[in-house]
Amino acid sequence: MAGMRIIFMGTPEFACPTLQKLIDRREEVCAVFTQPDRPKGRGQQTLPPPVKVLAEKHVIPVMQPLKVRAPEVVESIRALEPDLIVVVAFGQILPKSLLDIPKYGCINVHASLLPRWRGAAPLNWCIVNGDTETGVTTMMMDVGLDTGDMLVKKATPIDPDENTQALHDRLSVIGAEALAETLDLLEAGKLVREKQDDALTCYASMLKKEDGLIDWEKSPQTVKNLVRGMTPWPGAFTLLDGKALKIYRVRTADGCGEPGSVIRAGRDGLEVACNGGSVVIEELQLEGKKRLPAGDFLAGYKIAPGTILGKRD
Repeated sequence: MAGMRIIFMGTPEFACPTLQKLIDRREEVCAVFTQPDRPKGRGQQTLPPPVKVLAEKHVIPVMQPLKVRAPEVVESIRALEPDLIVVVAFGQILPKSLLDIPKYGCINVHASLLPRWRGAAPLNWCIVNGDTETGVTTMMMDVGLDTGDMLVKKATPIDPDENTQALHDRLSVIGAEALAETLDLLEAGKLVREKQDDALTCYASMLKKEDGLIDWEKSPQTVKNLVRGMTPWPGAFTLLDGKALKIYRVRTADGCGEPGSVIRAGRDGLEVACNGGSVVIEELQLEGKKRLPAGDFLAGYKIAPGTILGKRD
């Protein structure tokens, strides 16, 4: 079965190591489906998805349909006669009419240890909720949201200081390894499908900017987990002098005071009281300013002890 005819569906940087793995294995990647080019950044320059850039580098045909479930798109996929469709963070739901096309079905590479954290943002929510372990699961896709039979799982511990970006980079590589192992088992006829236990699942909803708002009434560890889980996007934030103050890195401490109040501000950071302790903000960015180490920021922006963060003017 070596050199299977595969359609790859993926969009962001996270999907690129898996596509590269298919190319390195000399699988026949006959087409790549990805999201349309979209405006990005402050300048709103229209940029291609990372998967498109990688596919074009290897001269693989790229399709960018607005809706993969459109009948004409489904028929174009049927005409390609794929043995398998591999899906990694594609960003669109596949209809049953499409799932039924490949000889060996559709395999998804999902960034959690299913059935925990089904949904759009498993990396963020596992950190926000204080999980100490996560991983990647490959699964056979069905019409549900991440409900298909599990195939291969690869677990990894989450470092106590690791943020979503760092975990993303590690899991993207682990995901490629999991997919390679899955294909090896498929080719050997040894792939075992395991049903998910729906009672063990939780939902990783798509992130909104307001998810990053810090509640200083929470414990120091809860605040730290939120900061880690919301970095780099949408960013954990509070308010200072009526402006958004993004917070990128904190450490927990044992200070006390009214939750949200500044205990001290110095070269080693900005200490803020929480419920049952405090956090020391080590890296931050005030609305309209640069992202800076807290000490550098405080050298030019004085914050008096007792200042309450999070208050609206």
